[in-house]
Amino acid sequence: MTNNRFIITLWLCLMFFLFASCGSKKQAVVLPADFKGPKELSRLYGVKITPNDNIYLYNEGSRWLGVPHRLGGNTKKGVDCSGFVAIIYREVYGKQLARSSADMLKHNVKKVGRSRLQEGDLVFFRTDGSRKKTPNHVGIYLKNGRFIHTSTSRGVMVSSLSEPYFTRSFITGGRVK
Repeated sequence: MTNNRFIITLWLCLMFFLFASCGSKKQAVVLPADFKGPKELSRLYGVKITPNDNIYLYNEGSRWLGVPHRLGGNTKKGVDCSGFVAIIYREVYGKQLARSSADMLKHNVKKVGRSRLQEGDLVFFRTDGSRKKTPNHVGIYLKNGRFIHTSTSRGVMVSSLSEPYFTRSFITGGRVK
């Protein structure tokens, strides 16, 4: 009987040390070689990046700044607005989004008002002047009224929601489910 108690005690101690040591190991975070720090990202985006911000969102977006617009594109040779948003969401958040802005609004988000936008929310626009509530343009909200998107004339860039063009064409914000 003593031998069984010893084996059980030894087994329990071994399990305790195995599980206790799991929580104490520190995971090494490996950053990409082109990772930009908060100071450089703040300069690129025109907003102060703080520890509360998702630096991975800002860094991944910065890798695409200046990439030209290409309808249906989804590479750094050319990308359209919904392709850009889908790629960023997959890379940063590990989420698969629909491929068109209209389908993103319909299937991937819960609508949120302009005043309730948070970092990472999607912003939807109707840029052709029609009064339809179906979006034909989408971007990713950053902070302080700024969002990143793909412009047909200037490629991937950062703009402000307070620019008259975007104020007129704004439909809604959307928080990805």
